[in-house]
Amino acid sequence: MVLDEEKAMRLKATPTVPVNYVAAKAGETFKLGQITIRIMEDGSRTDNRIGSAEFTVPAKTKGPPMHWHEMHDETFLVTQGTLRFNVLEDKVVDAATGDYVVVPPRAPHTFENPFDEDAKFFNTYTVQSLMKPPGGYALTSQPAYYINYFKLLATMAEDGKPMSKEANIEAMARYATLPVKQ
Repeated sequence: MVLDEEKAMRLKATPTVPVNYVAAKAGETFKLGQITIRIMEDGSRTDNRIGSAEFTVPAKTKGPPMHWHEMHDETFLVTQGTLRFNVLEDKVVDAATGDYVVVPPRAPHTFENPFDEDAKFFNTYTVQSLMKPPGGYALTSQPAYYINYFKLLATMAEDGKPMSKEANIEAMARYATLPVKQ
């Protein structure tokens, strides 16, 4: 039986799924106030299994209000400068170039760049395909869904000005992202 399975695998046609390449200066780019976002993958080429973007955060720039995501994981790979993460219990993590931060669903967090140098990070959003809420299983968010959160924010932002807390919270409410109660 094992030999038949191996033979079948060798005879199976080679897939023709294309590889996606995003050049260093390519990708949809837009501003969220002072922060620049470059979309690397919106989920359309991965059957919505992953979304990713590059963020450029100027020196002395605040990030979004402290929040948590109901439906997706988020990762941050700092590629330039240092980014400050504020997490549970007033803990602060200063992540420098090469450092990696993983934020699972329901983990309160935010980021900012209080330093004198611009910072960049590569950000991913993964689908959490099943959750078990009371009463059974439910499908959840897709990465392309969350990329649209940033696009909505861009329509609410004034170019070059900090994002307001109110605009952030309004957009978060539409994308299964909740502010942390102060």
